Amino acid sequence: MTLREVRIGSRCKVVRLCGEGALKRRIMDMGITKGVEIRVRKTAPLGDPIEITVRGYELSLRKADAELIEVTQL
Repeated sequence: MTLREVRIGSRCKVVRLCGEGALKRRIMDMGITKGVEIRVRKTAPLGDPIEITVRGYELSLRKADAELIEVTQL
C-alpha cells in the first residue's frame, strides 16, 4: 500500500521509499524515513496535495510523491 491510498484520519508506518536520487533525498529531508509514523490529516479540495502529520509537524505532499512511499496501516 502507498501513502496515497491511506484514508483521511488514518495512521500508517513507512516501510520503504521507492524514489531515486534527488527525489528520494528530498522526501527524506522532509523527515519521511523508514519506520516513521504518519497520520493523514486531509486533502485539498481538488484532491492534490494531501496534508500529513509526521514527527510532530504538518506537511503538504503531492500525490505523485505520496505514491513513492510504501506504508503499512496501523
